[in-house]
Amino acid sequence: MVTYQLAHIRPHWELIWDPEKNEYTPEEHSYAEITNNLIIELSKLDPPLKYHNNEDKLAEYCKLLLKWDIKKVGPRWIGSPYTSILEQGGFRDLNQKELCLAICGRIKAALDRGQLHFDDMEESHRTMLADVIAVTLFHRSDYS
Repeated sequence: MVTYQLAHIRPHWELIWDPEKNEYTPEEHSYAEITNNLIIELSKLDPPLKYHNNEDKLAEYCKLLLKWDIKKVGPRWIGSPYTSILEQGGFRDLNQKELCLAICGRIKAALDRGQLHFDDMEESHRTMLADVIAVTLFHRSDYS
C-alpha cells in the first residue's frame, strides 16, 4: 500500500521482510534500504502530541509560497488533494523532518487506539499513514 504508488520510480516496489534480520531484504532498485533507514530514524523520534501541526506546516508552505488556493476548514485542508499538499510541501521540509514527525505521531495515535498492526487500523487512517510514508520515501528516492 505504501510502495506500490512509487512503482514508477523504482521497479522493485514489493518488499520482502527478513524475520531473522528484522528488516526488509535489500534489493537493487527497491525501497528496502530507504525503508529500513526510515524505520530506524522513526524509532529515535519522540512522537508529537499533535501530528497535524507538522502536516499543517507543509500545507502553509503550499498556500503562502506556492500560492495554492487551499484553506483549512475545521481539521481539513481543502482545495487540493491532501497527499499532493504534503508532497509539494515536502520540498521545503529539510530532511523530511515534518513528514517524519507526522508519521511518528500517526503511528502513536494508532497504538494508543490499540491498533498494533497496520492492517488493524481504520481504513482512512491506514491510507493516510501509507500516503505520508510514500511521500517521505518519494522525497528520499534518487529516482534510479
